[in-house]
Amino acid sequence: MRSLLPLILFAASICFSLGIVLPLIHVDRLYFFSDEPSLIGMIAALWSGGDWLLAAVVALFSVAFPSMKLGLLHNAAYGRSGAGIPGWFRALSNWSMLDVILVALVIFAAKTSGLATAFTKPGLWFFAASVVLTATASAMIKRAPRPEDRTAH
Repeated sequence: MRSLLPLILFAASICFSLGIVLPLIHVDRLYFFSDEPSLIGMIAALWSGGDWLLAAVVALFSVAFPSMKLGLLHNAAYGRSGAGIPGWFRALSNWSMLDVILVALVIFAAKTSGLATAFTKPGLWFFAASVVLTATASAMIKRAPRPEDRTAH
């Protein structure tokens, strides 16, 4: 199972990268206007629209924390220090799945309002896959014995 870790971490990194730059949803409004925002595009639009706090929160929990967690997982898997993921950071980074849920709620609201139609795009699926793959890699690293535990016997 541990031999799958490099493949899972690689796939999680690729899926995360694609998930933040590819469109998350396609929204048609009043049959004349359509939009396909990516996560990065949404953050930029919030920032330029004056919603700096919301843009910062979304960027922190959707881009910064998952990026740092992937970096820590790569370090824990391949680094020589044997350092794991701090518990407080693991708890914070679990909020990244919240983005997927929020996009699903937007799609549901658009479909039920009658004023717009919305459909998922590949970015949402890549982002969701990265969350699942990152959680899987984290669980694998958490269960693996640390190098100092193996030498203590």
